[in-house]
Amino acid sequence: MASQFRLLGQRRFAPLFWTQFLGAGNDNLFKFAFTLLATYSAAEWGGVPSSTAGFVIGAIFIAPFLLFSATAGQLADKFDKGRVIRGVKTFEIVVMALAAGGFVARVPMLLYTCVFLMGLHSTLFGPVKYAYLPQHLRDDELTGGNGLVEMGTFCAILLGTIGGGLLVEHGSLFVVSAACLGIAVVGRIAAHYVPASPPMEPGLRIEWNAFAETMRNLRTAARDRAVFNALLGISWLWFFGSTFLTSFTPFTRDVLHGDEGMVTMLLATFSIGIALGSLACERLSGGKIEIGLVPFGSIGMTVFAVDLWLASRGAQPHMGRVMADLFLLAMFAGFYSVPLYALIQARAQPGHRARIVAANNILNALFMIAASLMASALLGAGLTLPQLFLVLGLMNAAVAAYIYLLVPEFLMRFICWVLVHTVYRLEKRGLQNIPESGPAVLVCNHVSFVDPLVILAASPRPIRFVMDHRIFATPVLSFVFRTGKAIPIAPAKEDPKLLDAAFDEVARALEQGELVAIFPEGRITDTGELYPFRPGIRRIVERTPVPVIPLALKGLWGSFFSRSSGGRAMRGFPLRRGLFPRIALEAATALPPGQATPESLQASVLMLRGEWR
Repeated sequence: MASQFRLLGQRRFAPLFWTQFLGAGNDNLFKFAFTLLATYSAAEWGGVPSSTAGFVIGAIFIAPFLLFSATAGQLADKFDKGRVIRGVKTFEIVVMALAAGGFVARVPMLLYTCVFLMGLHSTLFGPVKYAYLPQHLRDDELTGGNGLVEMGTFCAILLGTIGGGLLVEHGSLFVVSAACLGIAVVGRIAAHYVPASPPMEPGLRIEWNAFAETMRNLRTAARDRAVFNALLGISWLWFFGSTFLTSFTPFTRDVLHGDEGMVTMLLATFSIGIALGSLACERLSGGKIEIGLVPFGSIGMTVFAVDLWLASRGAQPHMGRVMADLFLLAMFAGFYSVPLYALIQARAQPGHRARIVAANNILNALFMIAASLMASALLGAGLTLPQLFLVLGLMNAAVAAYIYLLVPEFLMRFICWVLVHTVYRLEKRGLQNIPESGPAVLVCNHVSFVDPLVILAASPRPIRFVMDHRIFATPVLSFVFRTGKAIPIAPAKEDPKLLDAAFDEVARALEQGELVAIFPEGRITDTGELYPFRPGIRRIVERTPVPVIPLALKGLWGSFFSRSSGGRAMRGFPLRRGLFPRIALEAATALPPGQATPESLQASVLMLRGEWR
């Protein structure tokens, strides 16, 4: 698998990455520099109480997301995204020129206005950024591309915040102004190289009623339940994460008894954790959109939020443990967020993609406001900050469970992902023979009860499995099979109606462009060798002529889930073959429907498998 970092050397990605990086850095340099001035010299810089200046600036910055996100999404779908990006970055130069005048002339109201305008800049840039990626990256690059963008964003936030603090403390207002304006100019230069991105809906009529447009886009997203719940999942992350970020200063002062340098250290730890978690998603997902990482991420977020409460109780918090908890919490948040963004980009209707992202930005802003109100109410009621972290951890567990019960696909993919990352070491060969789109039938040898999970975990696309009705009803695994829309089948002598219904459902799935997988042996082997392939495959391709791709599973014979123990599975010690036994899945080139006979397919699968059972 090629490294995601290769994208940084390609024009289809690199200019957007650096444009986003510089914009996020400039946002935070400007905001933090002004926040420090408004906090420590309140009388001179607006007269807002020092305890609330940061919250006021944050609220002003978020306001455009509520007011203009719906319009921003429509603009990104209606016009060429490269042109929109360049227009937004030109606007940033104008805003930073006004901010430079505000700093030098010491005009706080002008700076507050510029905070609002930079919020508008980010509002306009967000939908076009996330809609741009799926237009220029393949599906197998989306996770890596989103990981790089998330990494770059949080590194830019960190560098911008640190830079703003250093320039205010050791520089002058002229230097702050020059830095903000200079970064805006460099960002515009980077935007010049963003390639053309044809509009998805050039005939779109702009709806200026933001509320009506937002509701329309949410209804569009709700047509795919996984997409809609991904939007809610991302908004929940902003609720969760924004509470931690806004708590760093009082947490450092009141609980850790540290100074401003420790606040920066906490922010750095959190940002590096998010960045590394985002980057790791590419390798953990195997280069595909792996929503199984989302439950994995949410589990870690809960565990380390609760442990942060434990580590920070008492008069002497354990600093090493606090830092480790913050880093790991942020890293798991990266595992959680990147697949959700990639899922929205891949599954949202292309003509509505930017508008759905814009609707998500509004939800994010509302969730952040709700988080601020909740935190203020709980702290006002007497909770300590560590206790607030405990509440967040428990709320995260409840929200995650609710989402996964609503959309079991997340949990099903998590089970598949865990299987091949914590139980087995899976080698994948020839999977490029599985088409990126369009219908096909996959045929594979049947070695164990977890064969469908292994194939699902390796496949770049969802698969509908046809399986024996008794295996379909296996306790625990039946949840996974039902969630994956598996098709139960029975022999004609047992249940002819179920048999006919299964072939009808297979035909419908193929006509809709889906992948269907069958185990032509009709049973799990209890000898390790292949049983004769049954003629069902001939009936499938005669009714719906599609390519047929032979697969071979290797290494599962003798495993806990195979029938190697005297014909019985799941007997004895699960780790009798040691930790992480090596298994493999290999695919051959597709056979045209006219050549896909049971005999030719069995010969192909046997050749793929070789002597490794």
